[in-house]
Amino acid sequence: MLSTNRRTATLVPSRFPLGRVLATPGALGLLDRCGISPVVLLRRHQCGDWGELDIEDRQANAQALALGARLLSAYPVGSDRLWIITEADRSATTLLLPEEY
Repeated sequence: MLSTNRRTATLVPSRFPLGRVLATPGALGLLDRCGISPVVLLRRHQCGDWGELDIEDRQANAQALALGARLLSAYPVGSDRLWIITEADRSATTLLLPEEY
């Protein structure tokens, strides 16, 4: 899958498979209230745009890409925050609120 980077018009290739995509009721409700398609955030996640993560979590994602560990992204949605987590074996990706973890 190719995705456009939100800051430029360049094409950014997917960096890993999402597996089965799941979402909690809280995540779906937040996205619906804010009028945001989950596909937009899933593309960002899959292309390595991790959203608002600190340097340690970004470094952990870099290692996870190389070693096959869990991947995390965090995006502001309205006044809340939404996480996307892809399992280490890339079998599933879940959209959830931090309090649902």
